[in-house]
Amino acid sequence: MLKLAIQKSGRLHEDSMKLLKECGIAISNGANKLKTEASNFPLHVFFLRDDDIPQYVEDGVADIGIVGENVVFEKNKSVRVIEQLGFGTCRLSIAVMRGAEYNNIHALEGKRIATSYPFLTRQFLEKNEVSAEIHEISGSVEIAPGIGLSDAICDLVSSGSTLLSNGLKEVETILYSQAVLIGHRQFSKSQQETLEKLLFRVHAVKKAKNNKYVLLNAPNDKLQEIIGMLPGMKSPTVLPLAEEGWSSVHSVLSEDEFWDKIERLKAAGAQGILVVPIEKMVM
Repeated sequence: MLKLAIQKSGRLHEDSMKLLKECGIAISNGANKLKTEASNFPLHVFFLRDDDIPQYVEDGVADIGIVGENVVFEKNKSVRVIEQLGFGTCRLSIAVMRGAEYNNIHALEGKRIATSYPFLTRQFLEKNEVSAEIHEISGSVEIAPGIGLSDAICDLVSSGSTLLSNGLKEVETILYSQAVLIGHRQFSKSQQETLEKLLFRVHAVKKAKNNKYVLLNAPNDKLQEIIGMLPGMKSPTVLPLAEEGWSSVHSVLSEDEFWDKIERLKAAGAQGILVVPIEKMVM
């Protein structure tokens, strides 16, 4: 049995639960429930504060955990990152008041910086040989300059709208972060086998999200040109249509190259292009 720790509420909870569901793992977490067991997979799930997850994993109370990279690096516990999960993306940045003069990192010399991430903030300042006063606060960091508590902040940024609404501008990025699966240093043989089964499912879900299934009709005189644009998982599937001189082509396209390829396919004579999301993709 593998023990997994995830956020009990907050930024990563919903996406963590969604990932487990997409992996076919049935979890029931009622109101105020702090632990539960999957009904169809050898997994116990603990619902914890995100700041506590690295400590629980280091101590072996939980075998693995889903948490932001920002928390992993801030807490600096003896855990290993097993897998980047691709959701919960954000960045840890320094911001100052919009009207403040800022030319480079040395503008922070002697300033007061409010943050919930004192370890990473201090590490960044030391790396850049800047001496500043760090005020550790647990929440509502963005209001600190406006009420006179600090000259700058170091906090998580997603869209930047919260900074904007509080009269702040982003000036330095310390860390780019996303949700990761972490684990402790020692697994038993059975735990490692269960972890590999879980990772197999996670990889299938991640691969599916980065690809689209494409179906199109192609004139046979343009078939080779169109097939050349569609490598698929091995090669495209080609089936004759009832209308003579035409074929149906089925393939998989990466999200990164999707629009460029679709435009080129259309220009080459492809018609009736259908794009279908993929739920799982096993290589």
